[in-house]
Amino acid sequence: MIRIAEPIIGPEEEQAVLETLRSGRLAQGPRVAEFEEAFAAYVGAEHAIAVSSGTSALIVALTAHGIGKGDEVLVPTFTYAATANAVLLVGARPVLVDIRADTFAIDVDLAEVAITPQTRAIVPVHLFGHPANLTEILALAERRSLVVVEDACQAVGATWQGRKIGASGTACFSFYATKAIATGEGGMIVTDDGNVAGLARKLRNQGEGERYVTEVLSANHRMTEIGAALGLSQLARLDDGNEERRANAARLSERLAGVTTPSELPDAHHVYQQYTIRVDGGRRDELQAALADNDIEAVAYYARSLHQQPLYQDRGIGGSFPVAEAASREALSLPVHPGLSAPDLERIATTVNSVTSLTESRSG
Repeated sequence: MIRIAEPIIGPEEEQAVLETLRSGRLAQGPRVAEFEEAFAAYVGAEHAIAVSSGTSALIVALTAHGIGKGDEVLVPTFTYAATANAVLLVGARPVLVDIRADTFAIDVDLAEVAITPQTRAIVPVHLFGHPANLTEILALAERRSLVVVEDACQAVGATWQGRKIGASGTACFSFYATKAIATGEGGMIVTDDGNVAGLARKLRNQGEGERYVTEVLSANHRMTEIGAALGLSQLARLDDGNEERRANAARLSERLAGVTTPSELPDAHHVYQQYTIRVDGGRRDELQAALADNDIEAVAYYARSLHQQPLYQDRGIGGSFPVAEAASREALSLPVHPGLSAPDLERIATTVNSVTSLTESRSG
């Protein structure tokens, strides 16, 4: 079976975890601090705050920026539920916005139209590893006095205009088991705002400014020492892995026919957390089934956009989002991870092309 994701756990990770276990320190400690320092240096951020998941990162970051009850937050409707769930969990209301067809990122023009007097923030999502247009987003935020919290959970190592995502402002990353850095569960907030960083450190640890002195209401969002040990090992080879993803994506794009392959904006450096094609004409599910028959795992991420999810419908959060709805019908992610061999890539391409060519001959 060719899996959609395959965490690479080697001798370095095994040794790092074993040393951590033998140290007797398993909760947040020196390895977490070391991982934070290394990650901040990697992205070029002033501060990094390790947490227990990408969702925790979003919750803590939004809270640290003062987002809460009565506030509205702009969120793309084509994304994982965690993006908007975090907004609800801090007491604010997500305002859903349609996406761009080429990058699956929030449509900034439509975001501006959706702004009301209650709008306080925007959460752009760097979906599948392709950066959202930060030039337009930051200009909008400055023009309309909005907080920007980037959902970079799928974009560790991606760049916009030559700068790593997270190099300025506030961004949130995930180290879930399928991500380019895989610690099982885990996340990171990066920010250049010292006040936000200071509050975030309290919020990730039961609101404690110093041990057993609770200053603000929060919960446990801490990262484990084992997670940090894994993260440190994988950070060291992140760029190599991302370049392998880019090379695998290029090979697939050269070979695939009858589908729309991923695009990359001139200012973007796509890291292909997922290689997502578009299959029109109602053929997406047929292709996915054919791939499964050939032991190739392909996933239709976000087959329901947020406005189509019961949670948001029950809260009256919706609207008309034709671009996202088309993406929900057509998008299909194929394996692209560094563990793929040349024969694996050929098998994926051959299977896709056999289905698309047969479908085209039928329609012709």
